[in-house]
Amino acid sequence: MLVTTTHTIEGRRIVAYKGLVGGDAILGANMFRDFFAGIRDILGGRSGSYEKVLRTAKEEAIEDMIEQARELGCNAVVGVDLDYETIQIQEGGSMLMVTASGTAVVLE
Repeated sequence: MLVTTTHTIEGRRIVAYKGLVGGDAILGANMFRDFFAGIRDILGGRSGSYEKVLRTAKEEAIEDMIEQARELGCNAVVGVDLDYETIQIQEGGSMLMVTASGTAVVLE
């Protein structure tokens, strides 16, 4: 399955547009990650634990999107957009949400 953020694929012709497909992933970030990320925010630097959770969420959202495209009989998804959000929950923690969406197409 070809997946791209562009609206065309060079050297390939789109013969059918099957519609919008998408995938979502919401993963919890535990209080220890939140605590250490807060320290990183003050001191500077990267938060490896959050990066790992975001990477996992992105991969899961894209896989969900690809599965929808396969169910439509497509062999590519073009115009892919990724959105990231943090959802605050009542207990003071947060959840990380990644949404992937694109147009499922059939390439020649």
